Amino acid sequence: MNGILLLEQLLNSLQFGLMLFLLAAGLTLVFGIMDLINLAHGSLYMIGAYLVATLAAASGSFWIGLAGGVAASAVLGALLECTVIRRLYQRDHLSQVLGTFALLLMANEGVRMIWGSQPLMMPMPAGLSGPVELLPGFSYPAYRLLIIGAGLAVALLLYVLVTRTRLGMQVRAGASNREMAQAMGADVRRLFTLLFAFGAALCAVAGGMLGPLLAVQVGMGESILILAFVVIVIGGIGSIRGALVGALLVGLVDTAGRTVVPMLFEMSMGPAAADNAGPAVASILIYVLMAAVLFWKPRGLFPARG
Repeated sequence: MNGILLLEQLLNSLQFGLMLFLLAAGLTLVFGIMDLINLAHGSLYMIGAYLVATLAAASGSFWIGLAGGVAASAVLGALLECTVIRRLYQRDHLSQVLGTFALLLMANEGVRMIWGSQPLMMPMPAGLSGPVELLPGFSYPAYRLLIIGAGLAVALLLYVLVTRTRLGMQVRAGASNREMAQAMGADVRRLFTLLFAFGAALCAVAGGMLGPLLAVQVGMGESILILAFVVIVIGGIGSIRGALVGALLVGLVDTAGRTVVPMLFEMSMGPAAADNAGPAVASILIYVLMAAVLFWKPRGLFPARG
């Protein structure tokens, strides 16, 4: 593997990891503070992508569509928390899984009824459709660089919000000891609504940014939800820092597995093995990573509790 290919794959892993972080950040806060297993989190990602695609097509501007879709997803998340999710807080985890799984199924059918079964194609901004020369002889898509920049900006914003604001102090207190935070005067009901709406907005950012690269289609949230859960288990439940580190690790391992493993199989056992066994081995590497981390640190790398 030459240096150009290595640099390209590192940027690809960074882009994928930062998009996973946007999903995992909201999910880990909801799980860590609300103690809610939310299987409908991937549906918010799907609905956010559809809203961004629809508003971008109606307005003719990707940026207007992105801003409108994020705002609409935040409102939808707040309404969902106030009407349905709030009733699940005092239930056991099995009831939460069943309830949010029902929301997932209803969201899929609702999207199919409104937008149809065919995928939506979202064009990327015209000014960012071409490559940018980063080094002599090495160009990288401008839009993917935008995704990396947006992910880093959101990570910085979350860091400032969680560590430098009163709301962030309440979030950290709730993640460490929810009962004590409530006893000290934190408005837990308002905090839960804001957290859920914020998590929905982050889902819409991820869905809208990835829309021009991936097809916006029914059920697109399920596969990425599994990766988001892997990220928060690796990073530690309730930890923003853990979500970032876990997402970057998963992005690196997934990208490396899809590029390096088939090359190694081809060099050692031939093209047939690379075509057959390479993708299968690459797909399980992130779960091997999760098992290794849990064996070393059962609570994850940076748990908010304990």
